[in-house]
Amino acid sequence: MKKLIAMVLASAMVLSLSACGNVARDDKAAAEAPAGEAAPAANEAAADNSEAAEATSSVKAGFICLHDENSTYDLNFINAAKEACEKMGVEAIFKTNIPEGQECYDAACELADAGCNFIFADSFGHEDYIIEAAKEFPEVQFSHATGTKAHTENLANFHNAFANIFQGRYLAGIVAGMKLNEMIEKGDITAEQAKMGYIGAYTYAEVISGYTSFYLGAKSVCPSVTMEVTFTGSWYDETAEKEGAEKLIHDGCVLISQHADSMGAPTACETAGVPNVSYNGSTSSACPNTFLVSSRINWAPYFEYAMSAVEKGEAYDTDWCGTLADDSVMLTEFGKNIAAGTEEAVEKAKADIEAGKLFVFDTKNFTVEGKTLDSYMADVDTDEAYTGDHEAIVDGHFDESGKGFRSAPFFDVKIDGITLLDTKF
Repeated sequence: MKKLIAMVLASAMVLSLSACGNVARDDKAAAEAPAGEAAPAANEAAADNSEAAEATSSVKAGFICLHDENSTYDLNFINAAKEACEKMGVEAIFKTNIPEGQECYDAACELADAGCNFIFADSFGHEDYIIEAAKEFPEVQFSHATGTKAHTENLANFHNAFANIFQGRYLAGIVAGMKLNEMIEKGDITAEQAKMGYIGAYTYAEVISGYTSFYLGAKSVCPSVTMEVTFTGSWYDETAEKEGAEKLIHDGCVLISQHADSMGAPTACETAGVPNVSYNGSTSSACPNTFLVSSRINWAPYFEYAMSAVEKGEAYDTDWCGTLADDSVMLTEFGKNIAAGTEEAVEKAKADIEAGKLFVFDTKNFTVEGKTLDSYMADVDTDEAYTGDHEAIVDGHFDESGKGFRSAPFFDVKIDGITLLDTKF
């Protein structure tokens, strides 16, 4: 009866939009993305797979994924979860292809009923349903990636987690900018033709933060660069992502990156011979001639941190944000066709970021309608009863995911040099 009441309450909730969302050098665990297989439809039956490894921990973990291994985004979580659980001797159950609706609540309840005392969901739109499950099972710890509500819900067993992936995207942008410089020096393009293209899923702050940091990284080494962004309205739509890349290439973009989860854009680049910066894992096996690098969040440190706290019965962060320093933000291996000097440029920028000498969103390095941004009140809250807009410009830079704010990105500034081809999503 208790579950039935909760199910009725959950069914009345407004369906949230989709989730998303990812550098130290990641030579030891660069996941190869699948060679372009389409993910199963979101409403297909969930896969429920228990790990067979011997459990030696008191923690039993449940993982809820929007798609499955065919999505680079979900594969990145699955690989990290398996790595952390194997290391800690934790039994794990994976539920894949779980939509952002009542199915998520049902999956969470099933995991709790199966004895899981740590449950993690990977999609933005899962959040409201995970919150309902956390209220239903106060003895279970629930964590959620890319979410925004943990700091306003005041639930001891509900947590948000993210990482400073904008720093990883900035470093990947340097790789792109160095490649543009090489193309200019060879006479393949002029400085004025150094235009990048970017496929985004939605016009959410996380996506804006991602493509802006990527652009600023490229601009730091190639000052003439510009960028066009198109949106698909889906985190995973191989056809739309491929068509988006083809549209950008036809429009004169000479290098492509993305914040979307399929192999659509990378394979379009390989076919056209256009350099590509991927996301969430290496695409070098499928795209050997065009792959440059990929940034990603490494979730293993968070899983180890949270599950260790559960095992010890200790509280852990309501909002957790990983960093370059703890290997939560990573680059994969470099592709074979990067420009000379790229590795050195990336390592220098990485060291400067970690030392606090370089800030990705330094206001000296971009303008908004021709003006320097000297103040910006960031909307970091989702609860109308919580009045918590914050001044985001701190010591001359936009303090993305800064201390005292939420962990999820909130940079949503439209800067000069980036053209949005459509904003309907």
